[in-house]
Amino acid sequence: MELRAQHGLLKSLVAKKILMALTGLFLCLFLVVHLSGNLQLLIPGYSGRLQFNSYAVFMTHFPLIKIISYVLYLSIIIHVLDALVLTIRNRRARTVDYAVKSGYGSTFASRNMGILGSLILIFLVLHLANFWYKYKFGEMPYMVSPEGHYVSQKGEAIPGAVLKEGHLWVDGVDKGPAMKDLYEVVRLAFGQSWIVAIYVLSMIPLGYHLAHGFQSGFQTLGLRFGKAFSVIRVAGWLFAIIIPLGFAIIPLVFYFFPEKLN
Repeated sequence: MELRAQHGLLKSLVAKKILMALTGLFLCLFLVVHLSGNLQLLIPGYSGRLQFNSYAVFMTHFPLIKIISYVLYLSIIIHVLDALVLTIRNRRARTVDYAVKSGYGSTFASRNMGILGSLILIFLVLHLANFWYKYKFGEMPYMVSPEGHYVSQKGEAIPGAVLKEGHLWVDGVDKGPAMKDLYEVVRLAFGQSWIVAIYVLSMIPLGYHLAHGFQSGFQTLGLRFGKAFSVIRVAGWLFAIIIPLGFAIIPLVFYFFPEKLN
């Protein structure tokens, strides 16, 4: 009976590890897409502002993207809960702690995935509060063309339009929703040194977390040996450097070189 219970527990742990690997790799894919979209912030001038705001409209209104976003939220929740359960079970399983703790055979990231993940989760909450929540539910500025006309959600400047409850009206005719200016919210946020510092420093635990998680995810799914895993290991380190660096560059450019974006 006890053997059967242990076998069931082992199967449960394996299933949780596989689920965490799948959600983690899905989140890695999301980071690539998210960074690609955010890099549009570095396109200078009005065209860059319009392109980024149009991207924000697409990401919040296109039906397929909305469905994927729900999958993303669910993946984050599952990933966090699985990590928490596995951490608790691993600690309970270690009934006698080691007399001498050594880092031999493990990396800093692998030994501290819980701490790194917690720091990333705190940053994620702050990030969502600063931008996603404000865009969806808070007070937002609306985009204006260089000529001073409001811009519709389709990206068209509407001369003589009046803004009423988020819609543009011309001579009593509703021309559709106005485009929210998320670019301006980002610009103002990254003009503050403490916000820039938080964003840049938060990329350090993200990098370490990705360095171990990327490789560990593929390893959990069975790619453990041979040339394939060697390629994954190198790709994992490159991914862990390029993605956080890309995200960190954006606030740094806004803070130190704002004139480059005008």
